[in-house]
Parts: sequence; C-alpha cells; structure tokens
Amino acid sequence: MSGEHDLDTLLATMTAKLAPETYVFVTLAPDAVPAGITPRMMFNEAEGVTLILTRDTAEHAGLEWEFACRMITLDVHSALEAVGFIARVASALAAAGMGVNPVSGFYHDHLFVPDGRQDDALAVIARIASEARA
Repeated sequence: MSGEHDLDTLLATMTAKLAPETYVFVTLAPDAVPAGITPRMMFNEAEGVTLILTRDTAEHAGLEWEFACRMITLDVHSALEAVGFIARVASALAAAGMGVNPVSGFYHDHLFVPDGRQDDALAVIARIASEARA
C-alpha cells in the first residue's frame, strides 16, 4: 500500500502549503457543467455535481457559489487507509473555531478553510506537527 499509515509519523512529518487562489464550492446539475471549466475537484452526488473552483473561474462563468475558502495541502504522503489523520487535524481546527472541508487525493490531503482564517489554520497545523515531534 502506498503512503504512510502511522499517525504519529504523519503528524510529526507533515508540513502545509497554502495555495495562492481563493476557492469556492458550486453545485450544478450533471448536464449543466460549463464546457472549458477545469475544477480542482468534481464529485457526483445524488443532488447534483459539486465543483471546487477558483472564485475567479466561478465568477467568470457566472456561477453561483458558496464558501470562499483557501486550500491548504498537507505535504505528507498519507495512505488512503490511514486512521485518525484528518480527524486529528480537523478536531484541532474545530477547537480553534474553524470549520474545514477536507478532500483526500491519492498522495495528499487538502483542507479548504474559510478565507481569512488560513493563517490561523497554518498555525494550528504547525503546532500539531511540533507537538508530535516533541
């Protein structure tokens, strides 16, 4: 299996990278996704297709959006089967009064945190890693 499984190792070795763009969430009918749009993520749900797009892309396409957010990538290759990694990070962010929408890719986990709270989130993540290394 690819990626790290050990929670202590994941926490101690993670670093975080903030993407420069502001992202938003959009939902559309499956047949209503405009041509030429390249979402950061697309997920099919029973109620519609969820897109995570840059705010600029959504506004340029005239799409209604919600949740202006910033994407933080946890720069550690976590296994898809890793237990407790996102729960630990999300719980610490919740304790700081911050919601988070996590998305797991094959190699990394990505956290979409409220726009304007990215520095707070980065500080929380750095503290978790520092405490895990101690």
